[in-house]
Parts: sequence; structure tokens; C-alpha cells
Amino acid sequence: MKKYITPTRITSDEIKLIREITGMTQKEFAEFLGVSKRTVERWEYSKDEITGPITLIADLIIKNHVLPQSLEVPDKKYKLRLWYMYHDFVCSIIDVDEMERKVEVHNFITNPLYRAMGVNTEPTFEEYEEFIKSRCFPETRDKLKLELKKLDIPFYDPIMIIEKTQGRMADDDFWIKIER
Repeated sequence: MKKYITPTRITSDEIKLIREITGMTQKEFAEFLGVSKRTVERWEYSKDEITGPITLIADLIIKNHVLPQSLEVPDKKYKLRLWYMYHDFVCSIIDVDEMERKVEVHNFITNPLYRAMGVNTEPTFEEYEEFIKSRCFPETRDKLKLELKKLDIPFYDPIMIIEKTQGRMADDDFWIKIER
């Protein structure tokens, strides 16, 4: 049987310490953890030891102080933002300025197989376009006009297709959410 060094319980003082290390308010800490502010308050004023998933998260933050900052959604730099997802996990956020042909990628996962652009952290606009096309049916598809009509799209445009299909493919669990 495997054993792990993760704690099974923490104290209210340790919760306060974690918040101090991260520089978060109770509300911000609650949002980061996906719990209510009231839950954080209860943890911080509890005389009992606290158990559950918070113990692992606290341990990870102690060992990696920049973890919360590394998971922050960056300010939107350009008009178009694409969220590259695996199931409901954010893998990459891609900000795009189509007029200026600029692309900025923010990766939230270390495994390049789950990143939008793989190992390429500074793609060109052309590489971005190739990525977008890879999440659509090909322009050479048989009966293309029928497929476009089904989607109510007047012509082949990868972004318009992704807005309708979310870039979902039959052979994987990745998808794209577009934010304008």
C-alpha cells in the first residue's frame, strides 16, 4: 500500500497562515478553493482540527507559494479569447488580435499533450490559424456546403465553425470556449 506525505488534518491557525502566505482575503481564498466565505470563516475560528481536501490544498500551497498566482486568469489582452479545455479543466487560454495578427498563449498545465500549442509557448499567428483549423472539419471535406448549411454558416471560417461546434472532435475530449 502506498503512503503519502500529505497531512490528514490542519488547524485554524494553519488556514490563517495559508491565507497570509497567499495574501488573499477570506473571500478571495474562498473563491480560489470553490467554497463559501462562510466555510473559510468557520475553518479559521474552529477549535477542532480541520480535515478533508483543504488539507491537501494547504500542503500544496505551503510547498509552492506561487500556486494560486499561477492559476489566476490573466487580464484579457486582446478582443478574442479562446479557452482550450480538456473536459472541464482549463489547459490554455489564447488571446488573439486578428487585425494585428497577434497571439498570446497562457498555459495552465505542464504536460504539452494537453496544451493548445503543445511545447510552443510563443506561436505565430500562422501557427494559431493552423491550430484553429485542426479543431474543425477540413475545408476539403466532401459535401462541405451541406455541413456549413447544417451549422448555418455562410462560408468556411474556422472561428465561426468553432463557435458552433466548440471545436469538439470525435476522437478526443478537448473543446474550445470562445469569449469576445
